[in-house]
Amino acid sequence: MENYPIIIIDDDDEDLELLTEAFKELQVKNELLCFKEGGSALKFLKNSQPQPLFILCDVNMNTVGGLELREMLHKDEHLRMKCIPFLFLSTTGNRKEIANAYSLSVQGYFRKPGTYLEMLSLLKCIIEYWGWCQHPNTQGLRDD
Repeated sequence: MENYPIIIIDDDDEDLELLTEAFKELQVKNELLCFKEGGSALKFLKNSQPQPLFILCDVNMNTVGGLELREMLHKDEHLRMKCIPFLFLSTTGNRKEIANAYSLSVQGYFRKPGTYLEMLSLLKCIIEYWGWCQHPNTQGLRDD
């Protein structure tokens, strides 16, 4: 599982710092690739070799927002065929936004927790789930 980087996309410096600190505290060995906006993440994904374990993305961002980024990934056949799990982590969460996200085939939509301990708990669950989950990018990851 450590060979698969985790991509975090959030335009808020404090949230990026909180997330990276939480992943460190959870002793996640995967490389964290952080992007402050969707356009640079999209460019990286189009030109990168490492297959991410998953993408954790904010919804409301400047320039290219999370829903817009997801739509671009979903429409790009090459990127869609990479089957990268895409999860939203957002402070907002109205029904229309959540429905839009799932209509673009996201694998999860989570509200940002109010405390650091809740964030640790949420990230631990996400890491454990995608570490155990069988999907095209991690075939044989846990073939014990």
